[in-house]
Amino acid sequence: MKWMIASDLHGSAFYCKKMIKAFERERADRLLLLGDLLYHGPRNDLPEGYAPKEVIPLLNGLKPALLCVRGNCDAEVDQMVLDFPILADYAVLPVGRRLVYATHGHVYNLKNLPPLAPGDVLLHGHTHIPAWTEFGEGNLYLNPGSVSIPKEGSAHSYMTLEGETFLWKTLEGEVYWELEL
Repeated sequence: MKWMIASDLHGSAFYCKKMIKAFERERADRLLLLGDLLYHGPRNDLPEGYAPKEVIPLLNGLKPALLCVRGNCDAEVDQMVLDFPILADYAVLPVGRRLVYATHGHVYNLKNLPPLAPGDVLLHGHTHIPAWTEFGEGNLYLNPGSVSIPKEGSAHSYMTLEGETFLWKTLEGEVYWELEL
């Protein structure tokens, strides 16, 4: 199964459309969204093409392929307009002999770890900065960066997971990092 993993859309219809084109180009089976779907949040500038009402039908159209976790900018009012669940604090995915603990990053992160076993992976967005860092007892922290508001000079980006290979890509599909578990 091939996954596309994206985070921090923040209500940008412009970047949501680019993300959907990337999802179609990748021919991924599922799209894992790591939160902050519709609202830009008080700490962020408005992203290009900020139009949450336009994002709603775009995401609802992907319903069968979506798995989402709740970001700090996601609320019950967002759930009322979206046809798929977005309020789970985390999801756990088996990848080979490891578990990938997928969350947004505002609750569980490197400073407040979820219950990880040695070798497990912490996957979150929230920082808007791509990451692939080892920690603990063979654990990994991975972050796809942000689709719409990248920070620290990073690209508008996402990740794919196929088998045990993670790829970090620009929204145009250019691979800039690869990690084999």
